[in-house]
Amino acid sequence: MKEKLDALAVKIAQDLSIKPEYFVTHPAEMKVFQLLSHQQLCDFAREHGWLLVSRLGGRRIEFYNDAGARETAQSEK
Repeated sequence: MKEKLDALAVKIAQDLSIKPEYFVTHPAEMKVFQLLSHQQLCDFAREHGWLLVSRLGGRRIEFYNDAGARETAQSEK
């Protein structure tokens, strides 16, 4: 599970480096994130300096660059 989350974190970070949002809609990606509780998902986003938004009854997860979260994550390290 940790390896899959790490791989998704790299993919999300790459996309967020060139655009302001990343939408998780692919079934394989959604399956990994659906195994996490909402709190774990929020923690995952905060650790990477992202804002998490769940939409459509949990069928789509969105990540956004969040400068405030990024500053908090860096100061905790």
